[in-house]
Amino acid sequence: MADRHRATVRGAAVVALGTLALTAIQPAASAGPGRGPAPSAAQTLGADKPSPQVLHALERDLRLTPDQAATRLVNEAEAGTRAGVLRNTLGTRFAGAWVKGATAAELTVATTDRADFPAIRAQGATPVAARWALADLRSVKRKLDRAAAAVKTADTPVWYVDVRTNRVVVEARSRNAATAFVRAAGVAAGRTAVRLSAKRPRLMADIVGGDAYYIDNTARCSVGFSVTKGEQQGFASAGHCGKPGSTTTGPDRTTAQGTFQASTFPGKDMSWVATNSSWTATPYVKGENGQKVEVAGSVQAMVGASVCRSGSTTGWHCGTVEQQDTSVSYAEGTVDGLTRTDVCAEPGDSGGPYISGAQAQGVTSGGSGDCTRGGTTFFQPVNPILGDFGLTLKTTGAASTAPEPADARAWRAGRVYEVGTEVTVGTVTYRCLQSHQAQSSWAPDVTPALWQRL
Repeated sequence: MADRHRATVRGAAVVALGTLALTAIQPAASAGPGRGPAPSAAQTLGADKPSPQVLHALERDLRLTPDQAATRLVNEAEAGTRAGVLRNTLGTRFAGAWVKGATAAELTVATTDRADFPAIRAQGATPVAARWALADLRSVKRKLDRAAAAVKTADTPVWYVDVRTNRVVVEARSRNAATAFVRAAGVAAGRTAVRLSAKRPRLMADIVGGDAYYIDNTARCSVGFSVTKGEQQGFASAGHCGKPGSTTTGPDRTTAQGTFQASTFPGKDMSWVATNSSWTATPYVKGENGQKVEVAGSVQAMVGASVCRSGSTTGWHCGTVEQQDTSVSYAEGTVDGLTRTDVCAEPGDSGGPYISGAQAQGVTSGGSGDCTRGGTTFFQPVNPILGDFGLTLKTTGAASTAPEPADARAWRAGRVYEVGTEVTVGTVTYRCLQSHQAQSSWAPDVTPALWQRL
């Protein structure tokens, strides 16, 4: 399901398609001597001023009122910060977190120890007891990932960590196929569940889609997000769209555009294209009716959060994040680490962007179903693309990289930080609350939505 990127030449832009919402308000904290209060989570993530395109799409696809759509974005951002605090506090006992409700007003946090319930409630979250910690479930999924390299997975095409059921779910065409797969992985009983489905996801590539960009004058995909690497401009897309050295042309199929610099597929589904001087990277994705939606960063949305996608075949659609850390066995090979959503898509939508509020989430990989009856889609998260290829996301904020500091623990703009990572600013240590690529305006001492002072 890729979304289609329409780039124009000469003064136009490498823009992506997609959009959605995420945000939140967090109690203000001091930003330091003379700086005044720190920005709220909603202000940091750009959820306090959502675009009309995002709000309208949420109202339509999630059946919300205008007030509910705006409130949901704020609640999601705020919940992400609180969930990050609790994840760091609970440590190995943490079993996952998710939001629910029309306005994402309820944050649920799972733990393997009921003694954590008071601490969870103190953060305004609902505690639930879980048998298995998130780390345990991810260990089980890694065993399935390894087994998939040695056994056929055509009848067990999808498996993922489901924090809401506290299980690793295997989607299979038959219960016998799922049982055989789990047995081959050597997984102990009780930690997996089976969901029967006759569908097998397929790559949403160029074969059926609309105009976007062409690869070697034959295949067609969609631009994901604008990026830079040093002075070089370009865009990120899906790995299955092209191989290193493949050339791309614009929507007219004749205007030279760029060259694939790196591509990973299967295993992951990521690539980036360096564009020529006729193309300018911009911090936008295309929303409804071709309107531009700003990209302000890459803070990862949590399970249950809203997310939107725009595609050259099916246009602008929204839904929610269902699971993270999902593996999908396509006919062409298995891809790990995808995010599963209930946003619909169809062939021709591959490579395009998913965005939550103003925060980039990932690029379309594949899925099943369609936008008439509904379906399931999977996207490759954007932060691993930025980290693996050394790219900087083009944003409306200051996202430029900084020189590598002498101290490896020192915070630096341009790095991709995962939850729990510790950094220093001067003599003060901070711990990351939400996965993101650091921007120069997002220093830990002024963004309590992203960093917790220790």
